[in-house]
Amino acid sequence: MAGIHQPHFTAFAGARRVAAGELSCVLRTARALLDEGGHAPVLIFDDRTGEQVDVSFRGTADDVLKRLAKNAGKERLQDDPGPAPADAPRGPGRPRLGVVAREVTLLPRHWDWLNAQPGGASAALRRLVDDARRVSAGRDRVRRAQEAAYRFMSVVAGNQAGFEEAARALFAGKQADFDASMRCWPADVRDYARQLAAAAFQGEGPPEGAP
Repeated sequence: MAGIHQPHFTAFAGARRVAAGELSCVLRTARALLDEGGHAPVLIFDDRTGEQVDVSFRGTADDVLKRLAKNAGKERLQDDPGPAPADAPRGPGRPRLGVVAREVTLLPRHWDWLNAQPGGASAALRRLVDDARRVSAGRDRVRRAQEAAYRFMSVVAGNQAGFEEAARALFAGKQADFDASMRCWPADVRDYARQLAAAAFQGEGPPEGAP
C-alpha cells in the first residue's frame, strides 16, 4: 500500500481523473462520488510511485482515513527492527543517531577489506552506498519514473490499444514513440501517464542495450 505520508495522490473513476492533492482531500472526494452512485470504481494512485492505494471505502471518509493511518502504523512497526536488547553486544564507538542495524551477507574477502578501512566495516559501507547513490542518481530517477508510469498504466490502461508499444517506448527512453502510442487513450489517463513518466525522458537517454 502506498504510504499515507506522501503529499500528493490522484483518483480516477474509470478513465476520468476526479481528484488530485493530499490524500485526505482525495479520499473525501472519492467517498462523495461513491455516495452519489452511478460512478465507475474509484482508484487512487500515489503520484510519486504510481502505486495504487489499497483502500476500502466502507463507512465514512473519516473511517477510511482512520483505517489507512492504522495500517500505515502497522507497516512502519514491521519495517522497524526496534531497539536492540539491553544485553546485546555493542561494537566500539558511540552509535550514530538514526543508524539502523540490518544483516548483511558478504564473502570473507569482502569483510576483510571492509574491516581494514578507516572507521571499520560500517563506516566503509556507508561511504560506498553514498558514493553509489551519487553516481547512479540520474539512472535511479529514470528507473523510478519508468516504474511509476508502468504501474499506473498496467492498472488503468492495460487493455488500451498501444499499451505494449507504449511500455516498450517507456523503457527504451523514446518519448516520441511513447506519446504516439497513447494518442487514442482517454485524455486523463494519457496525461497522468505522461506526468508520471516525465523524469524518464530527462537527460539520461535510453538504457544500455535499448534498440
